[in-house]
Amino acid sequence: MKNRCYIGNLLIGALLFTSCEMFQMDNYAEPKETIKGEIVDAITGERVLTDQSGDGIRIRLRELSWTETETPVNYDFYCMKEGVYQNTKVFKGHYNVRIDGPFIPLVRLNQTTGDTIADETKYIDIKGVTEVNFQVKPFLKVEWAGTPAVSDGKITASFRVTRGISPEDFKAIIEPLGSYNADFLDVTDVRLLVSQVPYVGFSDRDDRYSVVTNYTGDAFNSLLGTTITITTNSNILAGRTVWIRAAARIRYLTENVSRYNYNEAVRVDIPE
Repeated sequence: MKNRCYIGNLLIGALLFTSCEMFQMDNYAEPKETIKGEIVDAITGERVLTDQSGDGIRIRLRELSWTETETPVNYDFYCMKEGVYQNTKVFKGHYNVRIDGPFIPLVRLNQTTGDTIADETKYIDIKGVTEVNFQVKPFLKVEWAGTPAVSDGKITASFRVTRGISPEDFKAIIEPLGSYNADFLDVTDVRLLVSQVPYVGFSDRDDRYSVVTNYTGDAFNSLLGTTITITTNSNILAGRTVWIRAAARIRYLTENVSRYNYNEAVRVDIPE
């Protein structure tokens, strides 16, 4: 009986010691530095509007000042729909900041050799409030054409889709990466998204009312720059408030994700 008690006491002591060690290992100061910024069109200076989800603009922080791990850890979060981002819970340190979205990739590698053709990411020290802005080349530009109208609970909205980068410039940048295909520039679909929340996007759409129009091959080319008019599905209940956005995307993937370019969200009140 004594031996059992002695062994039991040893086990309890070991557990207590391990727990103390674990507590000490996790006893770091809470991250309190801030990184923020905006993502703008390099040509127009306008913010690149996005969806606040994995289908939108991803910000990736890679801390380079941490030496206790052999491989740096990526920390990802997402840009807000207005083309701005902010994270107030970052550890002080030296970072690589990368963004990926519906625009020409900042990091471009040769698919055959793995050689870096371009690296437009930023290396910065995050301390206090650090602002890091990016200029990018969006694939498409989506703009409202007039004011949405409501009739019998349905919304009719018009918008235009144009290229944010010319086919010639796109090819000159993307072709050196390898496996280039002219189909990359095809517009695959356009959408009128409806949501009951202001940050309406692909992931927050209400499919009862949202509309998608798909296109095959280069069929959309003749519609670039023209006014496209779409009426929502079903009747939205009287007295409701919804938000709408138009979106379009091309076939080219960034980080294996097909991402939309958007216009700004508009509030629509359905009459009583």
